[in-house]
Amino acid sequence: MNDRRDAPRDARRGDGFRAGLRFLARGQRWVLRHPRTYARCLLPALVVFLVYAAALVLLVLRLDDLAVLITPFADDWETGGRTAVRFAAGVALLGAGILLAVVTFTTVTLLVGDPLYDALSQQVEEEEAAGTGTAVPEGPERPLWRELAVSLGESLGTLWRTLLLAVPVFLVGLVPFAGQVFGFVLGTAVAGWFLTSELAAYALQRRGLELRERLRLVSGRRRTALGFGMPLVLLFLVPGGAVLLMPGAVAGATLLARDLAPATPAPPAGTADGTADAGGTDRPA
Repeated sequence: MNDRRDAPRDARRGDGFRAGLRFLARGQRWVLRHPRTYARCLLPALVVFLVYAAALVLLVLRLDDLAVLITPFADDWETGGRTAVRFAAGVALLGAGILLAVVTFTTVTLLVGDPLYDALSQQVEEEEAAGTGTAVPEGPERPLWRELAVSLGESLGTLWRTLLLAVPVFLVGLVPFAGQVFGFVLGTAVAGWFLTSELAAYALQRRGLELRERLRLVSGRRRTALGFGMPLVLLFLVPGGAVLLMPGAVAGATLLARDLAPATPAPPAGTADGTADAGGTDRPA
C-alpha cells in the first residue's frame, strides 16, 4: 500500500514550480562556468536592450496623454472619478507595455543572436549528453537563411498568441486598485509561460518538434514552465537583468527541454548504429 501511494509522488518529483526554479539556476551556473561563451552571447541582448529602454522611456513620458486618449468617456466625469479611471488606464498601459516588451524582447534578441544562442544550446546538450550517455539530436539540416526564416515565422506565431492573451490582461488592469495587482500577476504568468516556450525552442526544434507541438509539450508541465518563466520575467524587469541573464536563460531552458523531451541513449562505442553481429563485427548502418 505504501509503495502504491508513494509512486505518483515520485513520478512528480521533477515537476512543479520549484523544479522550474532549479532549471533557471542551473542555466545561470552553466554560463558562469563558461565565461567566453557567456561574453559572446551578451552582445545581442545588450543591443536590443538599448533600443527597448528608449522605447519604454518614451512610453512613460507620454503615459498621461495616452491614458486620456483611451478614456474619452471620462471627460465629463467628476474630477475624482476621472482621475482614478485615467490612473488605472495609465497603469494598465504601462503594464501591457512592459508585458509586450518582455515577450518581444526575447523574440527579437533570439532572432538577432540566433547563431550564437543555437551554438550555446548545442554546447549545453553536448556536455549533458557526455555526462548521461545520451545522444544529441541532430535536428533538421537547413541553410542559415532557411533557419532564420523558420525562427521568424514561429516567433511571430508565438507573439500573436501572446498578444491575444495580453488583451484580457489589459482589461483586468483597467479595474481600479485590485485590477492592477491581478493584472500584474496574470501578465507575469502569461509572459513567463511564453518566455519558457521561446527559450526552449532551440533544444525542442533539434528534436523535430514544431511550434504547436512545443507549446503542447510545455503546457503538459505548466507549473514547471511557470516556475522557470515567472521569476525570469521579474528579473528581466530589473535594469540590465535581461542582458545579463539571457545566456543563462537559454542554457537553463535547454536543460528544461531535455527533461521535457529526453534524448535517446547514445549507441555503444565502436558500432555504426548501436548494433553488432553475432561474431562481434559491426553491421553496416
